[in-house]
Amino acid sequence: MGKIIAIANQKGGVGKTTTSINLAASLGVLEKKILLIDADPQANASSGLGIDIDAVTIGTYQLLEHSCSAREAIIKTETPNLDIIPAHIDLVAIEIELVDKDGREYMLKKSLADIKDDYDFILIDCAPSLGLLTLNALTAADAVIIPIQCEYFALEGLGKLLNTIKSVQKIHNPELDIEGLLLTMYDSRLRLSNQVVEEVQKHFNNMVFQTIIQRNVRLSEAPSYGESIINYDADSKGATNYLSLAKEIINKNA
Repeated sequence: MGKIIAIANQKGGVGKTTTSINLAASLGVLEKKILLIDADPQANASSGLGIDIDAVTIGTYQLLEHSCSAREAIIKTETPNLDIIPAHIDLVAIEIELVDKDGREYMLKKSLADIKDDYDFILIDCAPSLGLLTLNALTAADAVIIPIQCEYFALEGLGKLLNTIKSVQKIHNPELDIEGLLLTMYDSRLRLSNQVVEEVQKHFNNMVFQTIIQRNVRLSEAPSYGESIINYDADSKGATNYLSLAKEIINKNA
């Protein structure tokens, strides 16, 4: 039975897409069968894995409006064991189109029912908002990973996201679990980074992943080549961090 994990935070620039791409690639390299769903209209997870987003004719938009099956939307990537359902800018329109549909929060969940058992993990890269797209992802998911940037405003908005998760648990998806809080963009030389790590670990304790994603130039460069960090520079600090995170998740779900 595959596990569906949403990667969500309504704040932009916290490393959601970087985590989605590189965690998916790392799990693939560790011989898990992975599907990444790009549920962000910016489609950065798609372009970051070398997909020409202008050429996408079937993707998350068609999946959510049920004009194609999940299997029809899947594209193989060059990374071992990693498939993707890509996004396109037309995904922007889906929130308006779904707004008066019955069961609009369950569109993604229904679409994934057929393929859930085909994969070890299905990762969903969420949009930086708490709109209908993210709600669909949280309703479909078994668990959520929350990336938190090691910077001043890190904890701002986290309460709001946790409240959203609570209301999704109460109304739409009682099984939804928090897989973990992931500290990203950590720079050990900065006192502020260390303070944020201490603060988050103190408040959230066992909910925080042991792996911390460090700031790494190679991580920033990889998407411009349409590659995950594993393909781009497997010896980099970024690759080591994401492989460590992947192992932590595999052990947690063993």
